[in-house]
Amino acid sequence: MIIYLVRHGQDDNSYRGGWSNLPLTDMGIKQSKKLANELYRSRKKYNIKKIYSSDLKRAEQTAKIIADKLKVCIDFIPQFREVNNGDLAGMNNETADKQYPGLYWRLMEWENHYPNGESPKEFYERIKLAWECFINSLGKTDGNIILVTHGGVINVIKTLVNRQKYSNKEKYEGIPCAKLIPIYEGNKYKNISDT
Repeated sequence: MIIYLVRHGQDDNSYRGGWSNLPLTDMGIKQSKKLANELYRSRKKYNIKKIYSSDLKRAEQTAKIIADKLKVCIDFIPQFREVNNGDLAGMNNETADKQYPGLYWRLMEWENHYPNGESPKEFYERIKLAWECFINSLGKTDGNIILVTHGGVINVIKTLVNRQKYSNKEKYEGIPCAKLIPIYEGNKYKNISDT
């Protein structure tokens, strides 16, 4: 079994993401369809039997586009949502900068919270637990699976897989939208570099 991670297609970056429920942009839909078509054309090679996804709209849309093309089921897992940025979720960037000047993920202290949201520590612990439960729940799955989630989530998973320390202050490489990242094969993690 191979687990592929997929970051959702492009969303509107003039708004704060996190727990925003804004949809994909037209480009995001196009990216997701391109990936779905690639998976369909090479369906024997990829052998995708199931899709799991964050339940935020941008991930849900991406997962549905792929699932519809491949005719496979989706299970939604809220624990794989992006960081809970509380009051800033879906807020226009200009408004956020005025109401919460200097409040940026990479500047936050480990145990400081977004207003009505998570701290970096809580986010990390949520994803760590979700990933461990997810891996343990799979057992012997016939075929391969996709987990559609978010860039911040994928960065945490990559540090877990590579047995590295995670820090919100670290500048991780950007995760491309709607691209496959193979991360788990058989019962062994693949060591993955930044994508």
